Amino acid sequence: MGDTAGAELSIEFCGEWFEAKDDGVFSIGREGDLEIDENPYLHRKFLELARYDGIWWMTNVGTMISATIADSSGGMQAWLAPGARIPMVFSHTNVVFTAGPTTYELSVHVKTPAFRQQAREQDSVGDTTIGPVVFTDSQKALIVVLAEPMLRRDGTGLSSIPSSTQAAARLGWPMTKFNRKLDNVCDKLDRVGVAGLRGGGGKLATNRRARLVEHAVSSHLVTPADLPLLDSQRDPED
Repeated sequence: MGDTAGAELSIEFCGEWFEAKDDGVFSIGREGDLEIDENPYLHRKFLELARYDGIWWMTNVGTMISATIADSSGGMQAWLAPGARIPMVFSHTNVVFTAGPTTYELSVHVKTPAFRQQAREQDSVGDTTIGPVVFTDSQKALIVVLAEPMLRRDGTGLSSIPSSTQAAARLGWPMTKFNRKLDNVCDKLDRVGVAGLRGGGGKLATNRRARLVEHAVSSHLVTPADLPLLDSQRDPED
């Protein structure tokens, strides 16, 4: 922690900066170089950053939790499952993961990245489109209400994802409508290859909501500009 201006790789979490050493392993978890939280759902050692052959890699050394990795524009996104690793090739990479009821966000900064990012032009179709997927206003409002705590906070840090009951009440919807909309949204994204949204196989509903939020925020599918949708959905509609 401290001055990271000269660091080749630095990490920001909750407004604090940490420096990774070129010849060492930087660990992130309940314990390590970056102690995230005393959350019992979080692994003692969850993520590790190390440099091999001139490239920085992030490795998921946990056994239960996955992380969503995205460049700052949201144009590149990957799901880092336990045992997997990914190169840190962009100057600014966002990392989002959920442990129990809490979602965490941190950013990784590389001084001399392998790739240079270019800002994307505004999508002419609008924010309700991601690839071939088009969402109705009510479907998008469902994503926004689940992501609301992340969208309202400033910068990296931690937040809690609302329960289905809380989210439905916020929108003024009955639970049957909320669950139907959630199924529709997850099915649409699953069909275009977004991992971690399929039901069954013992997958907890909490995990599915968390993965949806991680993907939506990291890919800029929803932004703070979409928050007014929450109020508009309180009027009766199908």
